[in-house]
Amino acid sequence: MKKSINSFFESQANFFHKVILISGCVLLASCSDAFNQPSGLVEEALTNGDGQVSEGQDLTNFLNGNGVMMQAFYWDVEPRFDWWDLIADKTDEWASVGIDRIWLPPVSKGQSGGFSMGYDPSDYYDLGEYFQQGTTETRFGSREELDNLIAKAHENDIEVIADIVMGHNSGGGLEYNPYRDKDTFTLFNEMNGNASGMFNRNFEDYHPNSIHNNDEEALFFEEQDLCHLQDNVQNWLWKFDNSVAKYYKNTVGFDGWRFDYVKSFSPEYVDAWVDEVGGWSVGEFFDGNANLVRDWVAAAGVNAFDFPCLFQMRDAFQQNNLTILQNGDMLWKTNPADAVTFVANHDTDREPVIEEEYKLFAYSYILTHPGYPTIFYLDYENEEFKEKLNQLILINRTIASGELEVLFADEDEYIAARKGDGDNPGLVLYINTNGLELNRQVTTHWTENNLHDYTGSIASSVATDSSGAVTLKAPANGYAVWSIK
Repeated sequence: MKKSINSFFESQANFFHKVILISGCVLLASCSDAFNQPSGLVEEALTNGDGQVSEGQDLTNFLNGNGVMMQAFYWDVEPRFDWWDLIADKTDEWASVGIDRIWLPPVSKGQSGGFSMGYDPSDYYDLGEYFQQGTTETRFGSREELDNLIAKAHENDIEVIADIVMGHNSGGGLEYNPYRDKDTFTLFNEMNGNASGMFNRNFEDYHPNSIHNNDEEALFFEEQDLCHLQDNVQNWLWKFDNSVAKYYKNTVGFDGWRFDYVKSFSPEYVDAWVDEVGGWSVGEFFDGNANLVRDWVAAAGVNAFDFPCLFQMRDAFQQNNLTILQNGDMLWKTNPADAVTFVANHDTDREPVIEEEYKLFAYSYILTHPGYPTIFYLDYENEEFKEKLNQLILINRTIASGELEVLFADEDEYIAARKGDGDNPGLVLYINTNGLELNRQVTTHWTENNLHDYTGSIASSVATDSSGAVTLKAPANGYAVWSIK
């Protein structure tokens, strides 16, 4: 989208102003990376009139009740057999910065045994207690270590979310399957991949069978695609007093659910599970079409990961067209209370949907906008990201409140306001993907106020006039979050 004529001349003036400043630095002294490490003339421009760096107020005065979820794993986590202990040790730190939920990988024994990430479930009741599939512990550790992790999280007021794979199974024994007229790995009992003896099953519990040919997509383990119309499947997954759902909630201590690959079965079964046992819930409807995700949310009655937001952010940053952030269709824009936003997960980060160079832009977006944001473990543990993510999490928990309004968007600038609520002042996010520091005059909801950048990227304060107009700044290839000083 082309800038207006006025915006064009503003940008040209900004450019030549920066060229003059940089040239001055070169002539006066060695001044490499002048805008990242200001000195001399540049430092004066970054301070208040009295030469003091701007200081903001204590944001914890504005706690708004927002939370943030941590995805507490990545694909093929290491060290094997010690993951639950490693995560338990991190719950104190995570709670201190505002994490209120952790999402764990599937906790039961999978066909791949000690190498399984849990997405090939064999025995739903083996949480690291039975020797089968070549191991007693799961890849993540023992049942005792899982219990300790959940207890430690609860001590820190962190809810623990179980990843539920209820669409397919793997690792059973061979049996003749008359509906396929061949042997299939659909026999699950004490001797065949189900040592717990709970939820034994056979070919009648999979597709096709005597009552049902197939349901939705079946891209994984097609011959072991569970049929949720069968009483045995419904009873053991959520209806019985010792069903998977009730055992995980009432005995193991899980607080909620992340439903895996929900395209592979009808949303009515997610609705039935949650209706039976309750708990905060989110589904993985892996699709960039916001209308399809909205339809699934309406049918399942639970939250969904905002894949449309993920793909729109990718396009905006890769195509250098930040108007996509304003115009792209995303779940949070129509269903903010149902949208779980994220930048990466265990699937999308193996071949990154959003490249590392754009991730902080994306996190600044989801942590200042409506929706319930999720942090990916590997991103948080990236030492280049952690401090900045902690500050964005604080901003999310405090001044990321109120109605959202986009104030300006073009190829390399995106400016959006959260207008606050009551005594909460709200914020203005300014993303700049340009290689130079930029400034832009916008009209905010604050009148005659001094503003501070709460990311620390811009050291100088700015002031709004009686109409709310102000010239905001954003660092080169960075972002700022402005609010009242």
